Amino acid sequence: MLSGMKVSSYVLALMLAGALVSFPAANAQTENVEVEGSRKVVSRVSPTYPPVARSMNLSGSVKLEIVVAPNGSVKSIQVVGGSPVFSQAAESALRAWRWEKGDRETTEHLEVRFKP
Repeated sequence: MLSGMKVSSYVLALMLAGALVSFPAANAQTENVEVEGSRKVVSRVSPTYPPVARSMNLSGSVKLEIVVAPNGSVKSIQVVGGSPVFSQAAESALRAWRWEKGDRETTEHLEVRFKP
């Protein structure tokens, strides 16, 4: 049997490896999302706070670069920095975001902050 410290380290290692990815979780606050770009966000989905991170009282942020199609939908997302513990939660939420329509693709830069 593993000790408490070893279990936490083991769970974190599994999560970082992508083995633990889908749990029901409480929402992070959307005011913790900083958006830099030329287009206005018209629909947001709050990122979920990973339960393992919450149980370990972890905080962190993820920086992302998002290509938005002319129709306002997300075309692609690239994680450009931050905590890998939170990157999947941030990406999942941001895939559902919608921006105002435009005449061309734009690149938006976002930072999502997670606090327990």
